[in-house]
Amino acid sequence: MAEAPDPCGRLAVVVGGTGGVGAALAAALVGDPAHDRVIVLSRRPPAEAAAAEAGARLVWIAADILDEASLAEAARQIGALGVPTLILIATGLLHGDGLAPEKSLRNLNSEALTRVLQVNAVGPALVAKHLLPLTPRDRPSVLAALSARVGSIGDNQLGGWYGYRASKAALNMLIRTLAVEHRRTRPLGVCVVLHPGTVATALSAPFQTGVPDGKLFTPVQSAAALLAVVAGLGPEANGGFYAWDGSPIAW
Repeated sequence: MAEAPDPCGRLAVVVGGTGGVGAALAAALVGDPAHDRVIVLSRRPPAEAAAAEAGARLVWIAADILDEASLAEAARQIGALGVPTLILIATGLLHGDGLAPEKSLRNLNSEALTRVLQVNAVGPALVAKHLLPLTPRDRPSVLAALSARVGSIGDNQLGGWYGYRASKAALNMLIRTLAVEHRRTRPLGVCVVLHPGTVATALSAPFQTGVPDGKLFTPVQSAAALLAVVAGLGPEANGGFYAWDGSPIAW
């Protein structure tokens, strides 16, 4: 028999919970008694050791952020377990097979540009579409998507990285826009974008040279900083863009 959801229980959901920062976020949340369970959404299950250590407090649900059917099914399963009061979207794409940050306009490629926009902007928006309706109407909740400082239009002084910058700027606008709509039915709900800093993960591996001392974070350090920011967010933060240390970032 399926377990009945606890209408007062608090679920934390980590989308992309098998990546570097996402896995660290999930691990930190599993150790936080403020949440009854931590739900990880990803295409592959969490590492065996991590899942075993987390025990029944961690639940994995297979989902692809670009597959709406899988997101709808994930939402159904989450709703059967309880009420999510924290949703963290930790997905992202910077480089891969046939994909690298553009150094110049002549490096633009339609297929690569479309791909990075899909993963970094469209996917998180679809996640919000399916999961935000599960959040409570009468209690605080937070949806936070991991963006990047390079997605700031006002802060762009170096140029380059066209696709990644544009995709994160698009993500910022999407979250800002849905934050306005979300507030109409959930006045205590907060939707934000967060810059995790430069983190020593596979995503940043080719670009870590030259990072100032003390500014290359481990996933555990970044996760702890991000969760501290999230814990301090009030309703006035809705629709904001914040760095790992809580400081606001220009749009």
